[in-house]
Amino acid sequence: MTSNSFAYNEHSGGGEATELGQEATSTISPSGAFGLFSSDLKKNEDLKQMLESNKDSAKLDAMKRIVGMIAKGRNASELFPAVVKNVASKNIEIKKLVYVYLVRYAEEQQDLALLSISTFQRALKDPNQLIRASALRVLSSIRVPIIVPIMMLAIKEASADLSPYVRKNAAHAIQKLYSLDPEQKEMLIEVIEKLLKDKSTLVAGSVVMAFEEVCPDRIDLIHKNYRKLCNLLVDVEEWGQVVIIHMLTRYARTQFVSPWKEDGGLEDNEKNFYESDDEKTDKRRKTYAMDPDHRLLIRNTKPLLQSRNAAVVMAVAQLYWHIAPKSEAGIISKSLVRLLRSNREVQYVVLQNIATMSIQRKGMFEPYLKSFYVRSTDPTMIKTLKLEILTNLANEANISTLLREFQTYVKSQDKQFAAATIQTIGRCATNILEVTDTCLNGLVCLLSNKDEIVVAESVVVIKKLLQMQPAQHGEIIKHMAKLLDSITVPVARASILWLIGENCERVPKIAPDVLRKMAKSFTSEDDLVKLQILNLGAKLYLTNSKQTKLLTQYILNLGKYDQNYDIRDRTRFIRQLIVPNEKSGALSKYAKKIFLAQKPAPVLESPFKDRDHFQLGTLSHILNTKATGYLELSDWPEVAPDPSVRNVEVIELAKERIPSGKAKKENPPKKFYSESEEEEDSSDSSSDSESESGSESGEQVEEGGSSDDSSEDSSSDSGSDSGSESGVEDKRAAKRDSKTKERGDAEDGKKENEKSETSDSSSAESSSIEDSSSESESESDSESKSRKVTKEREKKTKQDRNPVTKDVSLLDLDDFNPVSAPVVRPTPALSPSLIADLEGLNLSTSSSVISVSTPVSVPMKTYVLLHRMSGRGLAAHHSFSRQPCIFGAKMVSVQITLNNTTDRKIENIHIGGKKLPIGMEVHVFNPIESLEPEGSITVSMGIDFCDSTQTASFQLCTKDDCFNVNIQPPVGELLLPVTMSEKDFKKEQGMLTGMNETSAIITIAPQNFTSSVILQKVVNVANVGVVPSGQDNIHRFAAKTVHSGSLMLVTVELKEGSTAQLIINTEKTVIGSVLLRELKPVLSQG
Repeated sequence: MTSNSFAYNEHSGGGEATELGQEATSTISPSGAFGLFSSDLKKNEDLKQMLESNKDSAKLDAMKRIVGMIAKGRNASELFPAVVKNVASKNIEIKKLVYVYLVRYAEEQQDLALLSISTFQRALKDPNQLIRASALRVLSSIRVPIIVPIMMLAIKEASADLSPYVRKNAAHAIQKLYSLDPEQKEMLIEVIEKLLKDKSTLVAGSVVMAFEEVCPDRIDLIHKNYRKLCNLLVDVEEWGQVVIIHMLTRYARTQFVSPWKEDGGLEDNEKNFYESDDEKTDKRRKTYAMDPDHRLLIRNTKPLLQSRNAAVVMAVAQLYWHIAPKSEAGIISKSLVRLLRSNREVQYVVLQNIATMSIQRKGMFEPYLKSFYVRSTDPTMIKTLKLEILTNLANEANISTLLREFQTYVKSQDKQFAAATIQTIGRCATNILEVTDTCLNGLVCLLSNKDEIVVAESVVVIKKLLQMQPAQHGEIIKHMAKLLDSITVPVARASILWLIGENCERVPKIAPDVLRKMAKSFTSEDDLVKLQILNLGAKLYLTNSKQTKLLTQYILNLGKYDQNYDIRDRTRFIRQLIVPNEKSGALSKYAKKIFLAQKPAPVLESPFKDRDHFQLGTLSHILNTKATGYLELSDWPEVAPDPSVRNVEVIELAKERIPSGKAKKENPPKKFYSESEEEEDSSDSSSDSESESGSESGEQVEEGGSSDDSSEDSSSDSGSDSGSESGVEDKRAAKRDSKTKERGDAEDGKKENEKSETSDSSSAESSSIEDSSSESESESDSESKSRKVTKEREKKTKQDRNPVTKDVSLLDLDDFNPVSAPVVRPTPALSPSLIADLEGLNLSTSSSVISVSTPVSVPMKTYVLLHRMSGRGLAAHHSFSRQPCIFGAKMVSVQITLNNTTDRKIENIHIGGKKLPIGMEVHVFNPIESLEPEGSITVSMGIDFCDSTQTASFQLCTKDDCFNVNIQPPVGELLLPVTMSEKDFKKEQGMLTGMNETSAIITIAPQNFTSSVILQKVVNVANVGVVPSGQDNIHRFAAKTVHSGSLMLVTVELKEGSTAQLIINTEKTVIGSVLLRELKPVLSQG
């Protein structure tokens, strides 16, 4: 009782240990006076002392903090010796947390973990299922070959455990043992075969994962369990569903014949006008009949297309794609389009798979064409994938709409995306001949675009299109030749030179002049361009030697001494081929045919064309290369293997399948109403719902007597075969009940036994509830039954309700606390901001009326961050927006305005190296790709100054340079304005006296005596809020520091004879004195 109540009420009690930890943490001063390492060392020393304490409460609190450190990614390995001493603790909560720690660090500290191996072996016999499972997890995490026999024995015992949670962990341990010692494969296969027969939904996903890792080729192990896995699939936890679906996809490809042959034949002949639909269906029935087990798999996976987990939907989609008839695969398109509303990572994977699908079956996604239109907020990777899909879906009917869409995309600021759009237009032009001329004319218009990248990409695409019909487009080639003077992108220049060379006879006047210009700039050109200049010279030498003979020889001499050996080789080859001499071989006669041969037009294909040989939804498919561990899909067998191998005994069929069939027929109409009845019951009163939950757990303790029992019952009830096991389970439950009671009596006493049973049952119950959260058809039936039994036993368990709910253990999967729920629930009368303040400032009596307000509007001061002379044309200014920072509650919002004062583009503006005092943090702005000449852009940063005026030093970098810059905040910008009443102001001021008060007498000019002037002057210096005052001669202002939230109270009291007293009350005395020093001259000025 003590440990449990401590676990759930730590925030109210705290204990000595918590205070010690808080003191250790608070020693890290914002200014960095104390070293960071010494404070960390002290904190860990405190934890070691707490772990060696005689009090369980101190040990428990230490373990909580250590597990918290691990969760935050901090290294807690040095505490291993102190933690491992507590592995044999009698307190169940401490023991659970110790096991959580050991699972994380056992592999790193193997020698120390081996010392406690006898304790882990004893824990495998513990009455608590969580302890047994945790011990197995720790044992399998100690990756030392010497303990392989012990692990093997532990896995065998755990696979026969009464608790499905322990059996699940045994399946996880199989994979770890196999990776440690592959020679144990045969023995592990025996365990896998045994666990595959398990009827618990909790175990199914884990054992199939073990099967996939250890023996994926042993299809014979699946035969007898195939139908059971299909039926349990809907109730297995989500990640288990993904593994099972992928495994069953491979299984189906080996055991059933292809459903596509007849489908394909019918699709090809669909245009046969005179063949009736009836004749088609008759023909299909004669030629192909689907195996009932094949149909079972397709039917049972269909509901999972509505899963909330994107991986499950993707797994079902690939199953339908690979094994369902083509006529039925269309239903997956709607579910995949729904996933495009998810985050960008999910979108990327889904779009990759849709891109592959849309090549083979355009009709599936044509109705959702608009879902693939590009949004301005999409990242570039998503935009290019959507372009790919739009290209695949393009046809004569929708091409005009798509081309209008593409015109918009070309104007995008994202240059990579704009270039991809131009390539897309080129592909559409080659695929749909009706729009080839339209696309070509549009691309020619783009040649006059201001953006060089757009022009360059247009040139490359036009070159490919002109290869298809070169004779018709002499004017376009002339136009492109003129662009050589302005285009600098090497690929574009090379493309233009190649086009002129290929068509040199069609432009006899232009080609020699182009060669003359290129000869001038040959030495400064890119290697790719140089090769094309050599080719152009060779072609002109062969067709127009009178004008170009000397020019070509000059270029060949330049190429002969080039630094690049490819260009030198090409020069020697061309010279020998085209310039006849004594050494020339027979090839020189055919030089013209070699250089001016007819080239085949390029085929613009989708990059996803050859990806369909990988299974969809896999890493190999996304990377387009075979990844480690990838299991290939086999081809469909010509003749189906014997289906009788999947048959099980008739007795089992009679017991299991008939009741489940009845349940499935009866349940659907009840489901909706049973849920609504529950909602009505819960809405009547919260106490009723508590009593039901309490009585449910109480009922499970009485009936099952142990966690194993209750979890298995709950998981089996939620499954689709729920009705089948009721009789058998009752007998098993009775046996287990008696066994567990005997084991419990042998322990420390009846109370301890009851406590462990209760926590186990609740945890197992919650785990099974999580696993069966999918939409099973028999779920409503089990809910209605449990509700009836609950109401009958409600009175009986009313007395035991409080102990049951209080004793929920820390690591139980069901982590709510019904007793405290009514207290925490906010009433509608309070506003959300008020509730937040109540929660955040529970120690202060006046916290309920202090809240951050909007700042008083004043002209924003701008400070020079980087002068244009120092920044080589890049100028930067910064200002403080006086708004709460969006990057963090403890950060000050800083706006930086960047100006390009040069006549060239500045690229890749970003924050480089940072030199910050200890504790200070900076949230940088996203890199700016480019800033146009005379352009300006404003970005936001967040800086945590730790309530000090220390300087934040960092580098502002461009593509070519880095400049050191500093931001030092005025003390008034480290505050946020707050609102409070005059009464609360006085109350807080009374608490901040003595050393927390700073004051000064100042002389104020007569014109500054008005309240509006004082307000303006104070607010100009500091970001404070105005507090209403009942006296004309007293002006009050309030704020809080951004980092720590400490109050800053400013009072200006006007005296007789143009004097005034300035008072500042705050815990942050340094900031208070600096603010006083800044306010004095401002108020004194005339």
